[in-house]
Amino acid sequence: MKSSINHLFIKNARIITADALAYGSLMVQDGLIAEFGSIASSPDLSIEDWQGDYLLPGLVELHTDNLEKHLMPRPKVNWPVLPAILAHDAEIAAAGITTVLDAIAVGDLDANSVRMQTLSSCTQGLQEAADASLLRVEHFLHMRLELAEPDLIDMFKPFLHDERVKLVSLMDHTPGQRQWTDLHHYRVYVGGKRGWSEEKVDSMLEHMRERQQLHAAENRQRVVQLCAERAHPICLATHDDTTLEHVSEGVADGVSVAEFPTTLAAAQAARAHGWSIIMGAPNRVRGGSHSGNVAASTLARAGLLDVLSSDYVPASLLHAAFLLQQDGFSLPQAIATVTRNPARLIGLHDRGEIALGLKADFIRVRMHGQIPVVMGVWKAGQKIA
Repeated sequence: MKSSINHLFIKNARIITADALAYGSLMVQDGLIAEFGSIASSPDLSIEDWQGDYLLPGLVELHTDNLEKHLMPRPKVNWPVLPAILAHDAEIAAAGITTVLDAIAVGDLDANSVRMQTLSSCTQGLQEAADASLLRVEHFLHMRLELAEPDLIDMFKPFLHDERVKLVSLMDHTPGQRQWTDLHHYRVYVGGKRGWSEEKVDSMLEHMRERQQLHAAENRQRVVQLCAERAHPICLATHDDTTLEHVSEGVADGVSVAEFPTTLAAAQAARAHGWSIIMGAPNRVRGGSHSGNVAASTLARAGLLDVLSSDYVPASLLHAAFLLQQDGFSLPQAIATVTRNPARLIGLHDRGEIALGLKADFIRVRMHGQIPVVMGVWKAGQKIA
């Protein structure tokens, strides 16, 4: 999927580093950033003139369930796994993402969902595609554990020592709390996404509450124990924290990341305990949460946003990062929320910023009015989109 150029020289670029914006050049050698700034080219190098376009690090995505849309493009329509993975990979690359954690749900509130049907096949397919060098982007795994799932522990154990797993999140999507505190928003959501009737929703609500009472607390305790026993520490996140009690529970469990806190109070409590805070890029682009929760811009302006995630719209990641300038972020600070910050959060120190010796993962961005447009994507110095 990549070209074979070992050396590349780019001139006339606006380079966004970790703490500055500078006009200059960048040289790539053997997949790494060799030089940047005011440097001279060599006649034997491939030279590209970027004509003032931005050069910024390749985006790092920690939570996208975009693969699910390719596995089931329409309700009850299952797509072959490998073609779905390749289509997902191409879309991710086109959005400027060079490192992605595919969000793999372990368990679901709906036993017939695509998540329940494809857990093994999609993780195996991702490995097959990587082994065959079919992927443009570097893929890791974010295991999203639905705590009310009766078989959660047995489903999760095969992944416990998988080196691809960089993040584990503890989720409880039982309606009536966290993301779905407002049941009206939940009814609208499942009615549109899954086509459930009011009677079906009522029946499922009762069933989901019963499952939560039976399994969630015990599963959470067991998962935390398993992750703590892992030979190499793994980053643990909580999902959709709403109350101070939710955060306190996470503190006791060794959590270090708040993923999509739904209230300002929960985000403030998470920060008080030194957690990193992830918010959804679609939330920032739309100007608010689709489920009626706290706006990403509110947290950004309060200094409570460290990382953006594209969630269900890959193209939202870059757009949202640029919008953070309206919330008081400098451009380098804004870009760090989709590059350096997520990379460091999961222990990747070889990428995520324009710096000497790091992977030459970068993207070319041109502004069209206020919209950033991805014009090219390079992974380890080789163009992938």
